[in-house]
Amino acid sequence: MENPVTVEVTRGQLVESRHRGMAVVVDAEGQILFSAGDIDAAIFPRSACKAMQALPLVESGAADAYGFGNRELALACSSHSGEPEHVATAASMLKAAGRDESVLECGAHWSSHQPVLIEQARTLDRPSALHNNCSGKHSGFVCTCCHIGEDPRGYAGFDHPLQQAIRAIMADLTGAVLSRDNCGTDGCSIPTYAVPLTGLARGFGRLATGRGLEPIRAAAARRLIDACMAEPFYVAGTKRFCTKLMQVAPGKIFAKTGAEGVFCALLPEKGLSFAVKAEDGASRAAEAMMAALLARHFEKDSEEQAALMSLAHHGMTNWNGLAVGTVRVTDVLFA
Repeated sequence: MENPVTVEVTRGQLVESRHRGMAVVVDAEGQILFSAGDIDAAIFPRSACKAMQALPLVESGAADAYGFGNRELALACSSHSGEPEHVATAASMLKAAGRDESVLECGAHWSSHQPVLIEQARTLDRPSALHNNCSGKHSGFVCTCCHIGEDPRGYAGFDHPLQQAIRAIMADLTGAVLSRDNCGTDGCSIPTYAVPLTGLARGFGRLATGRGLEPIRAAAARRLIDACMAEPFYVAGTKRFCTKLMQVAPGKIFAKTGAEGVFCALLPEKGLSFAVKAEDGASRAAEAMMAALLARHFEKDSEEQAALMSLAHHGMTNWNGLAVGTVRVTDVLFA
């Protein structure tokens, strides 16, 4: 089926670009409340599913053994901007396990936050793996291995015991069959699996509600979600969209982006789970879609709804500050 146009970008009085997408909202029982597009299509969640991948860190007892609080747990679920606070927290996590950045298998890149990038370029010869947006997740992987007595070397590989455990967790949560047939390699080198968008949404719903989960997993899931909502800066960073969404309604919204136009979110108090995918991989489209869907579930004319709609439908300016157009969601998301 052809996915509908969910986001338009205007310039002057004309539509300059259109983004097609898929979106689904499910309730606490996993029932579909809203859908648009081919929601049964398999998509790679990419970094949107990091809270699922962080479950062994808590379930194994590693987080408690190393004294991790909300910031460390949020960073383990993050795609951070490589800002000093992110780098320092990842380093401290590794230090708690008696390791350093040399054990990380995520690769290295510069900060995605321009002021920090400029400072790094002035003061560093090159970035380290700690600056990688996935260093928090990978530090969590290393800490889990060290705590359970597993050699962390090769932890990013498909056959490593940690990745086998994560694969089983994700299969259980999403209801999808995960194997080499639907496996790709993520930007940070770990396996990523294509799952139906509906399965991804239902999986996140189970994290929030604990529905059908063993008590230890339900408790670990809620602890991670709560940590992210308590420390949204450590989930993303300065001016990042995930951080903005969670700051709109502190303690009420969990949000996590993934590469190539994927976004997942929760309203834990309402038992609602959201997943969207921009067909063309555009982050601006996924962000607008998610903000609009979340806005539908806040009180009409409330500050939260207004703030979310301002993120879903906003103006664009050029380098001289002149208004040149808008990014706006279509009526498809309000059907």
